Amino acid sequence: MSAEILMNVTPQESRVAILENGVLQELIIERNSSRGKVSNIYQGTVHRILPGMEAAFIDIGLDKKAFLHASDLRFTPSEVFNGDTPNEEISYPPIAELLHVGKKVLVQVIKDPIGTKGARLTMHITIPSRYLVFMPDTDSIGVSSKIEEEEERTRLKELVAGLRDQFNESNPNSSNKMHGFIVRTVAEGINEEALYADMMFLCKLWHGVIEDNKTSTKGVVMYSDLPLTQRVLRDVVGEKIEVIKVDSRENYLNLIQFCKTYIPELADRIEHYPLTERPIFDLHGVEDEIQKSLKRKVQLKSGGYLIIDQTEAMTTIDVNTGGFIGHRNLEETIFKTNLEAAQTTARQLRLRNLGGIIIIDFIDMHEEEHKQEVLTALEKALENDHAKTSVSDVSSLGLVEMTRKRTRESLEHVLCESCPSCEGRGYVKTATTVCYEIFREISREYRQFNARELLVLASQEVIELLLDEESDSFAELQEFIGVPIRLQGEGLYSQEQFDVVLV
Repeated sequence: MSAEILMNVTPQESRVAILENGVLQELIIERNSSRGKVSNIYQGTVHRILPGMEAAFIDIGLDKKAFLHASDLRFTPSEVFNGDTPNEEISYPPIAELLHVGKKVLVQVIKDPIGTKGARLTMHITIPSRYLVFMPDTDSIGVSSKIEEEEERTRLKELVAGLRDQFNESNPNSSNKMHGFIVRTVAEGINEEALYADMMFLCKLWHGVIEDNKTSTKGVVMYSDLPLTQRVLRDVVGEKIEVIKVDSRENYLNLIQFCKTYIPELADRIEHYPLTERPIFDLHGVEDEIQKSLKRKVQLKSGGYLIIDQTEAMTTIDVNTGGFIGHRNLEETIFKTNLEAAQTTARQLRLRNLGGIIIIDFIDMHEEEHKQEVLTALEKALENDHAKTSVSDVSSLGLVEMTRKRTRESLEHVLCESCPSCEGRGYVKTATTVCYEIFREISREYRQFNARELLVLASQEVIELLLDEESDSFAELQEFIGVPIRLQGEGLYSQEQFDVVLV
């Protein structure tokens, strides 16, 4: 499988498209005016304790107060037990005994504000680099589960433990604390020098954060992750990526320098795409795919289609055969449609960045073997997804429930907003319904006020209906109240909007 990365960078936003075999699989957008907060480290202030939820709201200087659950608290035993640490396993007291309003806490954002919800926080801070993930104030050393060879896992774990001891001996003033590390997947086969350089960088970075924390105020970011383009090189790029094309010369030079310093093996894969040619996203059909990904309906090659509805609670995906009639029998037609839908669903989840609870309504299958094959196809298609997913079995109703970890807004929420006409409902009242509402409002105004004349302001569609199909009803109402009624179309009014004005 060949893969490439396209980077479109402007002063306003950065867009990164990941293509596999020429097909867009993932799109990441970061706007400078609303850059994501995930991985940022803040000094926060406890704003409110929620004992019943074992949680707290923390003020970190954002518009909405951030949420910190008890499971994300981190305190040393001495902080909890005042130095009298028991030998048995520690059982932490309720959150109200660990936190109080006004307390300063060092926190990290693990989920961006989404919709009406504030950011999600943790006190279990992690800082990633190319080969390692730094975990302050813990002595554990872990290795990515994607490194499967046991001999290599042991080598890396022992190597990092030895390098950590070596670093602490040569840097006695760093913080004199034991820190933990997770060895990332890309570290497989990496030598000692590269790991030690990563470790030094992370420990010095953390020392700087600790120093800043002593003097920082609320809302000040003490650590923020790399810009999007550099983050992608650090986290996403692997051996399967053949080329990285950047359409900004300035960013191309910055990425080359970044790679020479941290990821030298990638430097020769980065290419500059000159702006004098067609826009890079247009050339590879990415812009068209973005427009398609904002629609509810996703067409399948067979003639079937998906309907994707995103709500605050969950995302639902309905599979339909559409125009696909098959060649053998109904069960075979349904099975083939569901197999294709499983592949397409996995791609759409990545492309649209849909997360949380996802319900997939596959077309009902009677054969258990077919159900299992569709489920296997979905799980296999999700293997390339960088977000963590969990898929359940097909339920008795033919539904598949799954979850996908969500850390940032979906593509729809980044690029769109609720329709001002329907306020996000997805539908509007008919012109006939609005006409009858106008009739009722006229009757209301007539009874309440002694008007000489009434003026109705409404959308052009509604006015035309009042003068055409509803003209008889309108004339009867005008005769009944005995007051002239003028109609005026307003081009800026939505179909649901109207005003009845006393003249």
